[in-house]
Parts: sequence; structure tokens; C-alpha cells
Amino acid sequence: MSVRLGINPITWTNDDMPELGGDIPLETCLAETRLAGYAGTELGGKFPRTARELSPILAHHHLHLVSGWYDGRICDREADAEFAAILPHLTLLRDLGCKVVVYADTSRGRHGDIHQPLSQRPRLADADWPAYGRKLTALADRMAAFGVGMAFHHHMGTIVQTDREIDLMLQHSGPSVGLLFDTGHCLFAGGDPAALLRRHIARVVHVHCKDVRQDVLDRALAADLGFMQAVLQGIFTVPGDGCIPFLPLLQDLQAHDYAGWLVVEAEQDPRIAHPLTYAKLGYRNLLATAQQAGFTVTEAKP
Repeated sequence: MSVRLGINPITWTNDDMPELGGDIPLETCLAETRLAGYAGTELGGKFPRTARELSPILAHHHLHLVSGWYDGRICDREADAEFAAILPHLTLLRDLGCKVVVYADTSRGRHGDIHQPLSQRPRLADADWPAYGRKLTALADRMAAFGVGMAFHHHMGTIVQTDREIDLMLQHSGPSVGLLFDTGHCLFAGGDPAALLRRHIARVVHVHCKDVRQDVLDRALAADLGFMQAVLQGIFTVPGDGCIPFLPLLQDLQAHDYAGWLVVEAEQDPRIAHPLTYAKLGYRNLLATAQQAGFTVTEAKP
């Protein structure tokens, strides 16, 4: 099967903490994305939000738009209201050729407040999951009919963080709810990336390749750090620079005919982790591992 490699602009600038890379222009981000070898980029806060504005900018850099994050509120809203709120975002993605939207449910607080200890994050009671799954499915059905599928992003600090919560979310939702498999968030949440992928590989529609530094992970868990505190201490890095074995994960995806994007998403402090250096490292490592796993990688045209 064929895949393409993309990157998230959080390597250069962090929308949750604008002081991290806030001074780095969009032009630098896109130029270095292309220089590092990637075929596409996900959205970031500095990107124009209309296809008319964004399309020529991406074309100038010979980049595709991969997808884009959306702060969802489906736990707190009905499906019709949530679809109306996300429609401008979906329209941009559809008009620029994206197949999925990165949808994270940040209800009950922005990641439960990304600066607070993760033990204080919001949670759903077991009895709430069936109704939640029905609402999520209704929203995903609307998205699919519009032309952009849901890639549900399990994320630290949200109501779908742990492997068990991912299991419950998928158990109680329909097939239109696709899974964004994120290696780093799975491990940080105490999960087993290989086991999680094996259980739900049929639902995976998008992949974030994020590595983890084991020593920082151990400290973060022991100290009950908030999500951003762990990021600032360097918990995440690009594939091949941490403790996650990516080859067996990509071999499983290849065996199940995954044919989407593999996206490097490794938020770090750009003052410490030079963005272009890490973008190149992530591309080089992910390309070699994907090819070793048996994928044909469609590289960007010069």
C-alpha cells in the first residue's frame, strides 16, 4: 500500500502556548516543511482559513493540506449544533482535498486545562458512554455525508485519554467514527500502542507518529504533571528519537492495507529543539521505517 508523509506545524509553533515559536513566520514553517521532505502539512493557527487564501500558499511550497485539528464539544452539545459549529472548518478541509478532520473532544475544559495536573482532567461515568457514542456517531455520519470523515483524536487531558476510554468510545459508536491513532498520547496515558492498534486497526483512518522520551515520561507520571508541563520538559520527540518501536506498528498498518497519511507530530520547545533539524530527523526515520514495513511512500514532487 501507498502512504504519504506529513508533519504538523506544532514542530515550529505551538497554538496552545503562542510564546513557543510565536515569532516563527508561516513562510518559514512551510518552506522548512518542504525542505525536510514532507508531502503535506496539517493546519496551524497561523494558516489562512479560506481555501482561496490558503491554496496558493500551499501550492507555492508544493505541499498538500493533510488535515486540521478541531476543538470539539460533542459531549456538551447535540450533533446538529456541533455540526453547524464545525462546518466552516470542514468546508476548508474538503475544498483542499482532505479526507478526514482531526477531531478531539475538549468538552468540560480545554484538555481539562492543559496546565493543570492530569489527574484533574474530566471523565465520563461508565453509564454515560452509550449516549455519548450515539451523539458522536450522529455527528460523524453528518461529516461523512459532507465529504470529510471523522478521525477521533484520543488526547491527554480529555475525556478520551486512556486505552479503556478509547475502547469504550469505539464500542459505543458506529463505523463512521474513525480513530486517529496517536502513538505518543497512547503511551503517555499508560497504554500499550501495539495492543491498542491491534484491537482497533480496522477503525484507524489517520496516524500521528509521536515518539516519547522515557525518562521524561517517568518524571511526568511520578509528578502528575500537566500536559504542557510535560511538553516543556521534552516528553515528545520525532519517530526514532525516543522509546517507541515504530516498525511493528507500521508493519501492522501495512498488513491491514492502511493507505492514508503518516504524520510527524512532536511538540517541543523550538528554542531547545531546532524545528528544521527535528523535522528532517523525523522524516528520515519515518521514511526508512515505513519502507522497511513494506509501504510504498509517495514522496513530494520537487
